[in-house]
Amino acid sequence: MRHRILGGLRVSAVGLGAMPLSIEGRPDESRALATIHAALDAGVTLLDTADSYHLPGRAPGHNERLLARALAAYGGDTDGVLVATKGGRGRPADGSWTVTGTPAHLKAAAEASLKRLGVEAIGLYQLHKPDPAVPFEESVGALRDLLDEGKIRLAGLSNVTSDQILRARTILGDRLASVQNRYSPEVRDSDPELRLCAELGLAFVPWSPLGGISRSSLDGPSGLAGDGRFAAFHEVALERGVTPQRVCLAWLLSLSPTVVTIPGASRPETIRDSAGAAGLVLTEEELTRLTAAAPTR
Repeated sequence: MRHRILGGLRVSAVGLGAMPLSIEGRPDESRALATIHAALDAGVTLLDTADSYHLPGRAPGHNERLLARALAAYGGDTDGVLVATKGGRGRPADGSWTVTGTPAHLKAAAEASLKRLGVEAIGLYQLHKPDPAVPFEESVGALRDLLDEGKIRLAGLSNVTSDQILRARTILGDRLASVQNRYSPEVRDSDPELRLCAELGLAFVPWSPLGGISRSSLDGPSGLAGDGRFAAFHEVALERGVTPQRVCLAWLLSLSPTVVTIPGASRPETIRDSAGAAGLVLTEEELTRLTAAAPTR
């Protein structure tokens, strides 16, 4: 497992996006726990969650409680594991995603996450999405207050613009550790934010990193399946004898030394395959082919 730096901490270059373990289509708890343990066995030390990762209309925190149980039941060392959670979104019964970024809500949400995770301080707490009804500085100010109170150790942002990153940095300073935006071969709208994070030394954490890359068998290399625009990822995978998903994650890691990927998984085999991307070094020719297949818009 290769590693990257996030807020001064050494974390695995490939983390686990734990959301699929708690939302619609989630596996039973036995398989969910096995998936998390497989990630840890593979050297994954970044687990990404949120209080809103639960079934619509249910109580917040299913995913956080699941991670806490998995870590408690794991037989190995978990001292180096960073659990990153988020606050500011909700999932009502209609299945939508709401946004609430008031300081009062964020502070109460962080307190609740703290209890569910069973820790003295949250390793990384992220504003899940800016609330258009709340001044951005007020939401970020809540993160600053949580840092000052010792309830969170590092702060992060999600779904933000370059301007918002710079504004948050004036409030949080070097305690702003990461930015988590949607980014994949299919969606590269956050190229400016990726570049800015590289300049500032902030971890850039793509969510939904496999967008555009169709699922293929983990039992062997895949053919040219899925969206033809991204056939190069399948071609390189076929040549290397690995999955297109592994190629995709390795490509993302090549874009910047501050990129940390968090692919989702709901089976042990899936996260084992994803973790292997950390050891896949692509050639310059392969990187050129892949980048040409995933142009910015």
